Amino acid sequence: MTIRAPHRPLRGISAVVALLAIGAVGCSEVSDAVDSAKDGAKKVARQRSVFSLDVGDCYNPNGKAEGTAYAVEIVPCDEAHEGQVVGEFAIDEGKEYPGDDGVSAIADERCPVEAQKYAPDTWALPKGVSLFYYTPTKESWATGDRAVSCTYTSEKGTFKGSLDTAKSLKPEQTTYLEGSNAVYEALWANQPEKDTVEDDLAGYKAQAKAVAAALDAHVKGLEGIEGTEVGKLRATLTKAAGNWKKAASAADADAFYVAYDPAFDGIDPNESVAARKELGLATTVPADEAEVWAG
Repeated sequence: MTIRAPHRPLRGISAVVALLAIGAVGCSEVSDAVDSAKDGAKKVARQRSVFSLDVGDCYNPNGKAEGTAYAVEIVPCDEAHEGQVVGEFAIDEGKEYPGDDGVSAIADERCPVEAQKYAPDTWALPKGVSLFYYTPTKESWATGDRAVSCTYTSEKGTFKGSLDTAKSLKPEQTTYLEGSNAVYEALWANQPEKDTVEDDLAGYKAQAKAVAAALDAHVKGLEGIEGTEVGKLRATLTKAAGNWKKAASAADADAFYVAYDPAFDGIDPNESVAARKELGLATTVPADEAEVWAG
């Protein structure tokens, strides 16, 4: 999603004007028209420039979730809404515009990190919610715009309530989520471009090294958390870390494959469900993750 213009005030028909335009119609029709006008006036009053979005704002896009945006409708989070701003940052890339692809690449890298600060447990997100962002365009960049707003937005339907869960988490829950999120971030952020290990052994080994390091940190964090299921998961992840290290040091593609299969299975999200339940966290594996490990 992009921003292509500065703030432009939006104006709508007032309830009074709507009443004058109704004329001699039935009482029920007048009532319906008044209610419609009031709803329209409320929506207009809630319009805010995409340049002034703040973390925590719940909103409805004016149109489709993706595409050019000038303003959105800000609503109370306890009302049904399509999205919420869950992170923001400024691009520091000098004076030259990085290009549309460059800006998107920066947002792709930073927004997941910023979003996890606000809503650490991605398993607890409403169904159908995905990460989107508002970014500068070449035109707005020329005016000094460097802001990126990261949002969780429903691609279909709405949800209620704020996604701000970070403040309500217990220390052990935070420790678990930080470690777990880092593991999967290491896996996907270091995904090689080539489809086969034979075509990019070095790239796959680098990915394995990153995952192994993240697992080591995660396992260390779990050492300070009590619980039978957490202990079982720690043992599973310790074994997985060993396999990822073997993959990282593989001499050839065949050796990599031998280590990779058990390494990948070792971080299957389903393996963490029992520990999550013990910790009081969400226990439903997100559909996209379940699909990856089911294949």
